[in-house]
Amino acid sequence: MNAHAPSSGDLTRPAVPASVRRARWAVSLVFFLNGASFCAIMPRYPELVDTIGLSNTAFGLAIGLGPIGGLLSGLFAARLMGGFGSARVAVAAQIIASTSHLLVYTAGSWLWLALSLALAAAADAITDISMNSHGMRVERRYRRSIMNSYHGWWSLGAVVGGLFGAAAAQLGLPLWGQGMIGLLLFGALAAGSFRFLLPGHDSAERTPAPGTAGPSAASAGEVPADASPHGLRIAGMSLHALVLVSALGMVLVFAGSTEDAGSTWGALFMTETFGAAPFLAGMAFVAMQGAQTIGRFTGDAVVDRLGDRATARLGALVGMTGMSLALLMPSAAMAVIGFAAAGWGVATLFPAAFRAADELPGVPPGVGITVVGWFARLGFFLTPPLVGALADAMTLRYALWMVPVYALGILLFSTVLSTRDRHAAA
Repeated sequence: MNAHAPSSGDLTRPAVPASVRRARWAVSLVFFLNGASFCAIMPRYPELVDTIGLSNTAFGLAIGLGPIGGLLSGLFAARLMGGFGSARVAVAAQIIASTSHLLVYTAGSWLWLALSLALAAAADAITDISMNSHGMRVERRYRRSIMNSYHGWWSLGAVVGGLFGAAAAQLGLPLWGQGMIGLLLFGALAAGSFRFLLPGHDSAERTPAPGTAGPSAASAGEVPADASPHGLRIAGMSLHALVLVSALGMVLVFAGSTEDAGSTWGALFMTETFGAAPFLAGMAFVAMQGAQTIGRFTGDAVVDRLGDRATARLGALVGMTGMSLALLMPSAAMAVIGFAAAGWGVATLFPAAFRAADELPGVPPGVGITVVGWFARLGFFLTPPLVGALADAMTLRYALWMVPVYALGILLFSTVLSTRDRHAAA
């Protein structure tokens, strides 16, 4: 429970200082850049596949091995934030990510592609965890839900990046040229955002009251019975808390796998199945991210009305229905609609899981987000090779039936998400 959350009887919204509003925009910019910088690459995947000469299985394996970098680096994110603060870590890691993306654009072999993707994923994992952690700091200052809007900016960045990559592919802009533009533009904007982020220690907003030196809000007066110092603890968490965090992570395994269907396979599906031109092929990914953007910018209001759990289940049903219809009645237009439905369906899951993990009683600051983010990258690691192998064994159309299966997983694990009354108690 967030110690700064307003009570159900609090009908007024406290004024937000200008410095905190600026911090919100700065965090939003980091989210935007994180989405735009990598997603600009995805419409160029068909060109990379043709240039290197990869099969679907080999390409899926390269994409799947990439997140190993994220799985490894994500383990150190909490320690880095403890030493340097989430603001410094988020900005530095995003600059490193933008630099590593240039290596992806210039890949000339399978090994080069896999290693550059691993480096990019390593930087992205740390950026992801630290920018979400800093975003939670700002949300506590706001005393209301704003996490969905951050992820809305990520999705908007993904749309802008996807459109940029699709247009660059259509115009024949060299891959290395697109990489240089991204490095200079995205890197400079990330560096400029740092001065507006919140100063101080990442646990500052967890203090129960100004001027007190008590325990963090995540633990003050809220430690469950099994979290006693004499019980089993892993990474500072009780076994019960670890199980809950892992279940939240499983939600993101399936949400991330759904996103991967559009980012990794959307353009290839449009090209292989319908012979789409490069710009049209990129629209599968753009449609998914565009619908996700709308879902995230409107998500805070929806979640406040329905709760994270009901919103997740509704989204899973919409995504399952839309993608199933697109695969049963294949056409370029239906494919775009299906990917859009899948994107809208998972729109609120990342902010919901990150928030729930960060507010779990007895979980140290940053650790819950780190573990949940690690699980998300596990999905990005496992599903691309699986879909690639299924695509070579059958066709990509049949392999993408995994997306409705992911929706079933979301329905199963969404029970750990919050209901609509998560702010009901002070």
